[in-house]
Amino acid sequence: MRIVYLSFLLVMSSLSFGQRAVTISTDNVVQTIDGFGASDAWRCQFVGKNWPEQKRNAIADLLFSKEIDAQGNPKGIGLSIWRFNLGAGSAEQGEKSKISDEWRRSESFLQADGTYDFSKQEGQRWFLQAAKKRGVEKFLIFTNSPPVYMTNNGLSFASQKNKLNLKNGAIPKFADFLVQSIQGLEKKEGIKFNYVSPINEPQWEWMPKEGDTNSQEGTPATNQEIYDVTKSLSEKLSAKKMSTEIVIAEAAQIDYLYGNVNAENRDNQMEYFFGKTKTNISKFPNVKNVISGHSYFTTWPMERQVLSRKLIAANIRQTPGLKYWQSEYCILENPGEAEIPGGSGGGRDLGMQTALFVARLIHNDIAVANAASWQWWTAITRVDYKDGLIYLDDGKSTGGTAPDYVRNDGEFHDSKLLWALGNYSLFVRPGMLRVDVPNQNELDAANDVMLTAYKDVENKKLIVVAVNCGKSGQKYKFDLSRGTVKRNELTPYITSDTSNLKRADIQKMDNLEIPAKSIVTFVGELEF
Repeated sequence: MRIVYLSFLLVMSSLSFGQRAVTISTDNVVQTIDGFGASDAWRCQFVGKNWPEQKRNAIADLLFSKEIDAQGNPKGIGLSIWRFNLGAGSAEQGEKSKISDEWRRSESFLQADGTYDFSKQEGQRWFLQAAKKRGVEKFLIFTNSPPVYMTNNGLSFASQKNKLNLKNGAIPKFADFLVQSIQGLEKKEGIKFNYVSPINEPQWEWMPKEGDTNSQEGTPATNQEIYDVTKSLSEKLSAKKMSTEIVIAEAAQIDYLYGNVNAENRDNQMEYFFGKTKTNISKFPNVKNVISGHSYFTTWPMERQVLSRKLIAANIRQTPGLKYWQSEYCILENPGEAEIPGGSGGGRDLGMQTALFVARLIHNDIAVANAASWQWWTAITRVDYKDGLIYLDDGKSTGGTAPDYVRNDGEFHDSKLLWALGNYSLFVRPGMLRVDVPNQNELDAANDVMLTAYKDVENKKLIVVAVNCGKSGQKYKFDLSRGTVKRNELTPYITSDTSNLKRADIQKMDNLEIPAKSIVTFVGELEF
């Protein structure tokens, strides 16, 4: 491996000692980007409803704003996809829901009498409007469970293994609930939902581990049940002449997408849903030709991170036209203190070390797995855990789980992770084309510098995102296989220990600097 790395450095060497020359293949397009996003679950329901408006807007600015201030610095990270959690009604059940954390219960638009009340989910609807006002392009609605009025056990989590928690014959009613919720929200909020994701992490059982309570809404589902839900939902969307596209399968781990993990009919989902099978769903109207998975538990050690993503890309290539989305991630692994503070997901970290851990994953999900979209789990968190982009507390602690903790007000803190995601989300917009940066060795680059490049054909821009996990700054020279950059200039935006996506001095293409432990986005004007 060291010999390979030395050869790699020799290839990248330039006329000046210590500088690396890299060719960006602007004429070799490898994918079209669909966007970067995050979810409103679950804290937006209280923040959006109860918190002072000035603080709500400041949080929304951090997540959604694409504004640039007078000094050229971004106001926020400009997410292009916002995920709306369509609740199952556990909040209305209260303690009877048996969901232990009140903040993880969700309201439902569907009422017990069969009518719909679109004044529900008020806090989440506030964030929908905040996202719309700030120019978010894409909206996705997802469920963790069917409404409690339709489930087998009257709860929003399961009592049976490997079975969709839905009454027999109720799939059409569940599909109708999804369609009516989308239509009602669109009418009330004036927001178009581009995507609907009907099933989330079907490989987990979502059953109580101790006693009779569970931590959140959720249901398992077999591939056949997902197929049946997709077919029914497709028929109803088509009948209503709606353009909302169905996206599946939100696999709990990415190996469920391409591997034979167990014998429960919940794995090998690429082949099942998009292969040469009777259960291929691409023939149905309103189905987006994309399969989604979650990067949990496949990020460490680095050899596993790279290999599993190579397997995704290899399987995707076997199905022409199929795309892959990484649609949910926060840190659940235990990679150790050398990688992140605390060594695991427990204990919040607002600093650069965690940001670099995630930035490296974003790079590999895009560059190795060929993910066309990358979506973080929860945008806002109030717990002492590495699961948020923005952190809430009472000013006296690093998080809490008591029902009234920051329910109506509190302090909020941006994180380096927020800004690290912004190095991608603010600049790499939906419809942009990722172009090849050849001759990168994935394993060696993971502890050094990783590069992805994108071209914005419409606005004639070149964007290069560099993630430097190494302990030393590096000098680079970029060459384009076709075209040039105006005045040979790139503008860097840097996230580091001392900078939050801050604009730095313009640099020349043949004399670029990437500081140690940083993420840098270079932006230039393309000329052909």
